[in-house]
Amino acid sequence: MTVRHVDVVIVGAGLSGIGAAYRLQTRRPGTSFLVLEARDALGGTWDLFRYPGVRSDSDMFTLGYPFRPWTGERSIADGAGVLDYIRRTAVDAGLDRHVRLHHRVLRASWSSAHARWTVEAEVGPQRQPASWSCRFLYLCSGYFSYTGGHEIDLPGRETFRGRVVHPQDWPEDLDHADRRIAVIGSGATAITLVPALAERAAHVTMVQRSPTYVVAQPTRDRMVAALRAVLPAAAVHRTARVKNVAVTTLAYHLMRRWPARAAALLRAGVARELAGALPLDPHFRPRYAPWDERLCLSADGDFFRAIRQRRATVVTGEVAALVPDGLRMASGETVPADIVVTATGLRMVAVGEIALDVDGTPVDPGRTLMYKGMMLSGVPNLAWCVGYANASWTLRADLTSQYVCRLIAHLDRRGLAWAAPHVDGRAEAVRPLVGLTSGYVRRAAASLPKQGERPPWRVRRNYPSDLVALRYGRIADGAMRFGVRGTPVRPRSGEESLV
Repeated sequence: MTVRHVDVVIVGAGLSGIGAAYRLQTRRPGTSFLVLEARDALGGTWDLFRYPGVRSDSDMFTLGYPFRPWTGERSIADGAGVLDYIRRTAVDAGLDRHVRLHHRVLRASWSSAHARWTVEAEVGPQRQPASWSCRFLYLCSGYFSYTGGHEIDLPGRETFRGRVVHPQDWPEDLDHADRRIAVIGSGATAITLVPALAERAAHVTMVQRSPTYVVAQPTRDRMVAALRAVLPAAAVHRTARVKNVAVTTLAYHLMRRWPARAAALLRAGVARELAGALPLDPHFRPRYAPWDERLCLSADGDFFRAIRQRRATVVTGEVAALVPDGLRMASGETVPADIVVTATGLRMVAVGEIALDVDGTPVDPGRTLMYKGMMLSGVPNLAWCVGYANASWTLRADLTSQYVCRLIAHLDRRGLAWAAPHVDGRAEAVRPLVGLTSGYVRRAAASLPKQGERPPWRVRRNYPSDLVALRYGRIADGAMRFGVRGTPVRPRSGEESLV
């Protein structure tokens, strides 16, 4: 089997992967790269998710790329709009020529002797083997599994006369018109699904074990509309981006500083939106502080409008079992349903479920520390693109791509072959990588890399701080070890990279 070589292999052709390819092409001209995508189309998450109402949960001026203005009328875009934006970016920049579809990466092995990664993939429906070698491996497949979402055990499923579906695998042939639908879950997907399904369904019931914070947000930005009358698209995009970063960053830190006051304000907003259609207790009084879990966005208040119009309602409690005509709750109540949607979350996975090894030693991501929110301790020339949990994903993803370009340039200028973060031997307190208490985060915590209590092992949630640190901070910061070809990557005795 022929092993082809490129400077950089990017895994994933979604929002992050296309952004990474653009940064490499523009900041590292002459650097050869390839984008390997397991699916049959560009777009990543935005091509995978096809459930009704799918949309962005961040504004497109921050979810979009800083180098490509968002010109859509709505700042909160539907899934098709986001997908078209990604694909147009790829085509207009000529990045699609570097993408190889139907290429699922299975494993990657680092050789210190050759200072290269060997990347192994399966190609096409026949799963033909293919291999590449590269200097740098950049994983841009996010941290959700594409093979299936998190499913819950529903006793009695075999007795249910209707259909059970998961949003990640939404059937194209599912006709929900005039059907009674129960949506199990209270996260961002459920808040999006309920009003979209309610437009045609007989009735939609959101069945939640516990409430979440929901915020109504306009999909159109009045400031943007005014600026577009007098400024070019690029200037409007930059201005809206700066404004939205400032507002969301300030709001996040104020909520974390005064959680009780923030919770009261959020509940007051929900009460105004409901207008008495449902009581706050028990349906809209979460048991956690704001931003312990991500806030859910209701675009133009559509979720609350569906409740006010009696097209949707909320039931709070434990699901006991499926019965022939719907769901039986632990309270004994029955929620009638012809279709049950299990919006119970996604499955978080580390490094795209790719098996990694360094000089023949397997890498367990769950026993590594995350360096600057992107590299694994003891693993050379590899970055994992992980966006913000408290802001737009792309804000952090784009900074990571810029840093990768800086790191490669540093290696080239100094005639070095590799760079690997290392823990200096001092005890490093560790905590989960993603600082949220959501169920999907807790379920995956053991398998994900950890973060430390101090830089560069602590993962910030602050874009302005990260912008300064990643764009202008020192590459050789003492925590990064460098070497030439043939130099073993493994740390010296007494310096352990794994936690």
